[in-house]
Amino acid sequence: MDKTELRSLVEELLRDLQPSAKPSAPNKEVRENFHDGILPDITAEDLREQYLVADPHNKDAFMALKRKTPARVGVGRAGARYRTTTMLRFRADHAAAQDSVFSLVGENFYKDNHFPFVKTMCKDKDEYLTRPDLGRRFSPESQSIIRNLYPTPPKILLVIGDGLSSAAVEANAVDCMKAIRQGLGSIPLGETLFVQFCRVGASDHLGEITGAEIVCMLVGERPGLVTAESMSCYITYKPYPGIPESKRTVISNIHRQGTPAVEAGAHIATLLLTMLEKKASGIDLGRMQE
Repeated sequence: MDKTELRSLVEELLRDLQPSAKPSAPNKEVRENFHDGILPDITAEDLREQYLVADPHNKDAFMALKRKTPARVGVGRAGARYRTTTMLRFRADHAAAQDSVFSLVGENFYKDNHFPFVKTMCKDKDEYLTRPDLGRRFSPESQSIIRNLYPTPPKILLVIGDGLSSAAVEANAVDCMKAIRQGLGSIPLGETLFVQFCRVGASDHLGEITGAEIVCMLVGERPGLVTAESMSCYITYKPYPGIPESKRTVISNIHRQGTPAVEAGAHIATLLLTMLEKKASGIDLGRMQE
């Protein structure tokens, strides 16, 4: 039974059950949040500003703590359980994370921004999630496209990979890449490559294919319940397949509640200039800066 047949079966069962179902009235907490029959978007509220404990002993002190972390503290309770608002927010954030993992970056993203498109050896999202090794390599056809794009080895190869969060890439990558390019000034840069079904290790194969001195990759990170829009940057000096992970420099938590995209881009550009000077990345660069 394929996915379409399974979906049809489930829908039919739900239709059969509908007449006998007795919808329950929303509880008091949910009713109070209705406006013209529509619930507000509960994910729009910053968790650091949300405090749901009734009759707190010292709310000001607790709020000062909450503003330092988006962790789910101070959520209150209804008897021995979470409050409805807390449960709904948890489910909404979990749904956003799942959507970000399973959805693709829209075609308009790389077409409108004129990013050349290639993909790894994964044929679809399911294979990407189950075969990380294929997300690190390119087919002969893709390798040919890449070589034609970069006929001479670039000093810095700029790459955007979808990774595990399409939402992170769509929300942050363009602004971050603009800031990187601006920060690099007069250094000659080729086109920014967009890689579909991309793992971090794809940068190593790109280094082998193009002979780039540095590969700088922006990639969507595995989303969590705090945000589905977190992006990271992985920078590797003279990468090659099998290079130790310790040779990479990583800037993580690039999103609106973490390090803003433009600020991250400026920092990345400074790091790239340092790496060109020191000819190192990762722990090798760290040792030189001690």
